[in-house]
Amino acid sequence: MSTHSSILLGGGCFWCVEAVFTGLRGIISADPGYAGGHIDNPSYEAVCTGKTGHAEVVKVVFDATEISLHDVLRVFFTTHDPTQLNRQGNDVGTQYRSVIFGDDAQQQIAREVVSEITSEGIWSAPIVTSIEGPAHFWRAEEKHLDYFARNPETAYCAAVVAPKVAKARKLYRDRLKQPD
Repeated sequence: MSTHSSILLGGGCFWCVEAVFTGLRGIISADPGYAGGHIDNPSYEAVCTGKTGHAEVVKVVFDATEISLHDVLRVFFTTHDPTQLNRQGNDVGTQYRSVIFGDDAQQQIAREVVSEITSEGIWSAPIVTSIEGPAHFWRAEEKHLDYFARNPETAYCAAVVAPKVAKARKLYRDRLKQPD
């Protein structure tokens, strides 16, 4: 019996979400792609128009014996701003929405984590993350895979992705595959 589970998480640019999860113990893979839209096999360029209905997401596959869905979602909710509707910083549009696509049990756990984080006052504004049912995952083009690892010097990676990765490494140091 497999202990691997997966969930689709959208928290703005998929380069950020992928880079945050890649370094954590228990994460088998974190693949960027698209979900939640109304066209098949969308391209990055089409999704960027905001007209396909898709969100940039990461399919996070994890070993539930090493990291629980609850903990995956804690990382997700604390490494992007789930209070921003249809945006993350300067990335604006429905394609950058905060969203979770999962089955009924995953949705219930997501609602519990939202309740916990809300009661802890981690964010001063209400969480607007959409918690939705399963969606088809369309893997992003090859050039988007491991983008931060391959392009850390680009302006966007240095200004946006690197600070999120640094925050995750600080908050979840005990969960890193290779501690600093």
